[in-house]
Amino acid sequence: MKKNNNIIACLLLLLCALSGEAQKKDDSKPTTKATTQQQLYSEIARMDSIFFDAFNNHKIEVVKTIFSKDLEFYHDKGGFANYEQSVANTQSLFERNKTTGLTRTLVKGSLEVYPIKDFGAIQVGEHRFCHVENGKDDCGTFKFTHVWKKQEGQWKLTRVISYDH
Repeated sequence: MKKNNNIIACLLLLLCALSGEAQKKDDSKPTTKATTQQQLYSEIARMDSIFFDAFNNHKIEVVKTIFSKDLEFYHDKGGFANYEQSVANTQSLFERNKTTGLTRTLVKGSLEVYPIKDFGAIQVGEHRFCHVENGKDDCGTFKFTHVWKKQEGQWKLTRVISYDH
């Protein structure tokens, strides 16, 4: 019986190894791929935070540095806008909402980040925009996809897709 148990144990180990499910003895260290993915996630989450801190505080000069000069912005209700149009649209939003406190927050747990080989990253998530209208909070939660490009060590937002409004 003991011999059969040893054979079964060996077969199970072999099956795990062949299926790629065998674990290293020291699995406290993440794999290179996992480390790279976590680093990318952290970088994009940081850029999201910087971008929307600038947005929430109406810092158009910071927004302009984050937008790539070849920005393409697609909005399901507003249509297409390039860099110049997006800057103008953002500035207009700031001016219209000086007193109503337009803010954007990332919906907790919605952020997903995927690498784009030799280019940058895709960011997918949901965000909530709020402003005061007629003395009451007017808020909506919408979906977005951002494409980020890393140029000379700097992240630039090259594509924005805003939808489900």
